[in-house]
Amino acid sequence: MGIFDFLSGEFIDVIHWTDNTRDTMVWRFEREGHEIKYGAKLTVREGQAAVFVHEGQLADVFTPGLYMLETNNMPILTTLNHWDHGFRSPFKSEIYYVNTTRFNDLKWGTKNPIMCRDPEFGPVRLRAFGTYSVRVTDPAKFLIEIVGTDGKFTMDEISYQIRNIIVQAFSRLIAGSGIPVLDMAANTAELGKALAEKISEQIAEYGLTLPELYIENISLPASVEAALDKRTSAGIAGDLGRFTQYSAAEAMTEAAKNPNGGGGMGAGLGMGMGIAMAGQMQPQMAPPPPPVEHVWHIAENGQTKGPFSKARMGQMAQDGTLTRDTHVWTAGQDGWKTADEVAELAQLFTILPPPPPGA
Repeated sequence: MGIFDFLSGEFIDVIHWTDNTRDTMVWRFEREGHEIKYGAKLTVREGQAAVFVHEGQLADVFTPGLYMLETNNMPILTTLNHWDHGFRSPFKSEIYYVNTTRFNDLKWGTKNPIMCRDPEFGPVRLRAFGTYSVRVTDPAKFLIEIVGTDGKFTMDEISYQIRNIIVQAFSRLIAGSGIPVLDMAANTAELGKALAEKISEQIAEYGLTLPELYIENISLPASVEAALDKRTSAGIAGDLGRFTQYSAAEAMTEAAKNPNGGGGMGAGLGMGMGIAMAGQMQPQMAPPPPPVEHVWHIAENGQTKGPFSKARMGQMAQDGTLTRDTHVWTAGQDGWKTADEVAELAQLFTILPPPPPGA
């Protein structure tokens, strides 16, 4: 990682670090005995900081730039060693390069459901996951609080701790937000921003900050989501009665698909639901349509007359034009029959008054 140029075979002239791992947060400049030539060149690139540690004590921090390691550029180290301006000898110090760029697309998520009180559904369990980015803002504090003497510190070594902090802060934020579960999807951006601010305040003591945090999904347990789907179906059906009919019909369909699966149990269950559904549907069914009124034809002297309605046939029975022996026919009847052979017309003669006395 480091490239060293030597003026002689003993002392370092140029100190710098390039990283191609994409996950290294801190790298220690390795040199046996940590001997550094006074006046050596120190290169700190953009997105880096160099921290000097002398005899276990934090010394100078160098931001991006090119430096000549002299007393005027190392005030803390000079004070620690009581150097004067005539100092020219090599010195021993550890140099830690700290990556100050963003580490992006880091994952977080709730391992276990979070209990919340929803204003509409009551107590619910929520899961959530998303991504975040982290950046070192105070290299010296990060080195003291987190890294210690680790010569190569990667993002993986702290990501688990940050995930725990995110989940803990998310639990508190969701519990106190008062946002209904059904409205959380519309507020994930605001929740993510508020969560990043809270966590940044907490991890500032580590020399870190969270520039971004995204909540990709907030979900309910599968059983609760299934109940919500049924509730949605009820809303589409319009009322509870129709929803019950819909559920019964679904159960009958599933039972029909597997008639042998439960030894006849599925069929019996489907039949019972069908009967219950029929009982619920009966009060809501429209009355049956009125019967179709027949029209009649009469055969008289080899000719056909009609058609006549039943009311007209009754009048004809009263005036004698229609008798019991008159041959009649209507659509759907099997051939000609006498009027008294047709139950519908035979009634016309039973309600006629008897002949008057003396007739």
